[in-house]
Amino acid sequence: MNADWVAASVRARAMARRRVGAGACRRIAGHTTLSAAVHDLETTAYAQRLEGRVGLGQVQRSTAETVLWQLRVLAGWLPAGGTRLLRAAAAGFERENILDLARHLDGAPEHDAYELGALATAWPRLRRANSSDELATELRRSPWGDPGEGGQANLADVLHIAWLRELATAAPQAKPWAATAAALMVGRLTLVDGTRPSPRLRRLVRPVIGEAWADAGNLPELRDALPLGARAVLAGVERPEGLWLAEARAIATVERDAFALLRTALPGPSVVLGAAGVLAVDAWRLRAALAAAAAGGRGSEVLDAVA
Repeated sequence: MNADWVAASVRARAMARRRVGAGACRRIAGHTTLSAAVHDLETTAYAQRLEGRVGLGQVQRSTAETVLWQLRVLAGWLPAGGTRLLRAAAAGFERENILDLARHLDGAPEHDAYELGALATAWPRLRRANSSDELATELRRSPWGDPGEGGQANLADVLHIAWLRELATAAPQAKPWAATAAALMVGRLTLVDGTRPSPRLRRLVRPVIGEAWADAGNLPELRDALPLGARAVLAGVERPEGLWLAEARAIATVERDAFALLRTALPGPSVVLGAAGVLAVDAWRLRAALAAAAAGGRGSEVLDAVA
C-alpha cells in the first residue's frame, strides 16, 4: 500500500511546508491594522482567497476556505480507496454548512457554503432541505445520523462528536485528538453552560470517553471520570473559565502529533493525516493572529498559550 501513497505523501509534505508558521503568526499579530496583517500574507498559500475580503470575519473565513481547498487538491493525489480519510477531515466544514443552513431555516441570513466537491459526505442532499423538520429528517437518513432534541446548540455538539468519531475511525492516529476534544466539550456543557447533555449526545460520546463524566460536579471530578488518555488536557486548569486554555493546549498537541506523523511515518495515510492536522492548526493560529491585528496589535492570549 505504501508505494501507492508515495505521490500523495510527497504532496502532503510540500503543502505542510507552505504553512505560515508560529513565528510569522506572532509577527502578523503585532500589526496594528487588519489591512497590514493581510498584506503580510500576500506571498503565502492564503493570498488567493484573501483578495477582495474586508472585515475580520471575511478574512478569517478565507483561511478556512484555503485549508479546505488544500484538502481537495490533496484528495486528487490519493490512491483509489484513500478518499475516506480526507472526507472525514473535511466533514468539519460540512458540519459548518449544516449549522449555517439550520440557522437560515430558523430565520437568520443565508451565507455562502463551503464548497466540498468530492469530499462531501451528505451536503448535496442536505442543502436542499426547506425546513428545520426536513433537515432533521435528511440528517437521520445520512451518515450524520439522528440530530436529537435540543435545538441548534445541541445540533452543533451532536455533529461535532459525530465528526470526531468518523475521523477517529478513518484515521486511528486521531483517536486521542477525538477523546480530548470530547472531554473539553462535555466539560463546557456540564461546568460552564450548566446543561445536561441530550440522550443522543451521550450515546455518541460513550464510545469515545465513556459516561462517568455525566455525574461530575466540578473539574477534579470531571478529570477523574475521564479515561486516562484524556485527563492530561485538564492538567493545571483550576476553574471552568480556564477551559479555553486547555483547548488551546489541546490544539498545540494536535500540531505536535501531526508534525511527528509528517517526519517519521512512511508514505501512507499517516503522512496525509499529519499534513491535514498541520494545515488546520496553522489556519487556526492565523485566525487568532488576524484577530489580534484587527484589535490594534495588542497581542493574543491564544497565541501566548501555544507559544
